[in-house]
Amino acid sequence: MFSKKIVKVGNVAMGGKNKILVQSMLNKPSEDIAANVAQAKELEENGCEIIRISVPNNESVKTVFALKQALRIPVVADIHFDYRMAIESIYAGADKIRINPGNIEDKNQLKQIVDLCIEKNVPIRVGLNSGCIPKHILAKKGPTAEALVDATLECILTLNSFDFDNIVVSLKSSSVLQTIEAYTSISSKTDYPLHLGVTEAGTAETGIVKSSIGIGHLLLNGIGDTIRVALTGEPIEEVKTGINILKALNLKTGLDIISCPTCGRTKTNLIDITNRIKDKLMKTSVRDKDIKIAVMGCAVNGPGEARNVDFGIACGKHEGLIFKRGKIIKKVPEEELVMEFINIVLQETQ
Repeated sequence: MFSKKIVKVGNVAMGGKNKILVQSMLNKPSEDIAANVAQAKELEENGCEIIRISVPNNESVKTVFALKQALRIPVVADIHFDYRMAIESIYAGADKIRINPGNIEDKNQLKQIVDLCIEKNVPIRVGLNSGCIPKHILAKKGPTAEALVDATLECILTLNSFDFDNIVVSLKSSSVLQTIEAYTSISSKTDYPLHLGVTEAGTAETGIVKSSIGIGHLLLNGIGDTIRVALTGEPIEEVKTGINILKALNLKTGLDIISCPTCGRTKTNLIDITNRIKDKLMKTSVRDKDIKIAVMGCAVNGPGEARNVDFGIACGKHEGLIFKRGKIIKKVPEEELVMEFINIVLQETQ
């Protein structure tokens, strides 16, 4: 089951029966207010539901404040080493604080963060990565899933000792299998909301695969309340991949485009047609509607195989048949196909 405890982060709720939330992290220099605000707005417009920013110094705290003024979605301050940045970020309006228990070991400093979080009703994410396991646990257990779990539970108990229970948990590894093992274990030991991800998953080529397997496996088993696909690349790709993972598992509605892989029967530029349709429709209100579209390369994969979609194209030689729920409604030359199809979809769904 998904976590029983519900935690409010700004204007959204995670845990319980609430929807799975898609997160991403800004990758511009934290002190560059304009660049971070612009990137955050783009992510918000493309479906990101929580934004995180690294806060290493006082200049970056100003960016937290600017983000809060510019966005409708919650802003999370990511804190390492300097507890004072957590305190300043809360005063700047951060909706959640992420700390790594291996990087803030002084309990007096941690208590100062907790006391202010209690006062301002700000949750803390205990965000542990396999590379930051506390030394005393690492010495006993090594870099294992069990060590990740033990370190996480230790930090939770410390926060609980300060009468703090407004907690979200993550314990990520760069290993897909270790990530799955750690989250599966922690889910049976606590009911706090779980933020899923495979850390340091790499570039899109490998990172999307690792994240889809790790996050997908856990969600299929009822584990997880919010996700981030961590990629070495543009954050917009993290958001798109996260949304697609949720759509594939029927955990999120929205435009679903299926298309055939092409073969020697294909007589039109199907790849270009599919990409143009996707790019144009994803910039319209159709993006958020529960609509399924098919773009097929020939009669073999035409209306018959895609009869259950709402709208589709079956391409022929330099032309295409547009169909609606399995019934052909129009034949269109290839050069007019994309715009005609988009117009039909928009007219029928407004």
